[in-house]
Amino acid sequence: MEKTIKPTSGWMMLLLFFLLLAAGIALLITRQFIPGVIILVLDIAFISPGFLAIEPNSSRVLTLFGEYIATIKESGFFYANPFYTKKKVSLRAVTLDVPTIKVNDKQGNPIMIGAVVTYRVNDTYKVAFAVENYPEFVKIQSETAMRKLAGMYSYDNWEDESATITLRSSFDEVNHQLAHEISERLQIAGMEIIEVYVG
Repeated sequence: MEKTIKPTSGWMMLLLFFLLLAAGIALLITRQFIPGVIILVLDIAFISPGFLAIEPNSSRVLTLFGEYIATIKESGFFYANPFYTKKKVSLRAVTLDVPTIKVNDKQGNPIMIGAVVTYRVNDTYKVAFAVENYPEFVKIQSETAMRKLAGMYSYDNWEDESATITLRSSFDEVNHQLAHEISERLQIAGMEIIEVYVG
């Protein structure tokens, strides 16, 4: 389950970083090599990895030795435990142009169908740990949903005169149904559908 935190500001730690850096260099200049090297190694190896800058509509998923700690969703310059692994997860809306595929409609007629799917991440925990490659996951699930949708409706009502919803004429209903189909598939991966357009 996703947990969000706001880490401490990075500016005070940045000041400390530069003070220790200056102290280490000063010790080396005055030929106090051992304490100077120790301070520089501690500063560079253990303090600097904790800095992170997060741009708007982005996040970092923090883990410690494989255990999920929390997610940072605020933008800014922060400092977190330097031992955390910080995985970047974008929160921006993404538009996927699903390639046109050949499928059969309800009557068994071969048709070509494609779609444009706009989605975004709403649960960084699921995105980080439920799927390996979430853009590819969205693409495959969208294609699978399109195949199912095509089998539910006739392309037009020439052969199926009783059909009130067809792929050719009922754009709103078809788009809504495809959005529902894809949404159900993406829930396990922590993503939500913004808009779907069947073409």
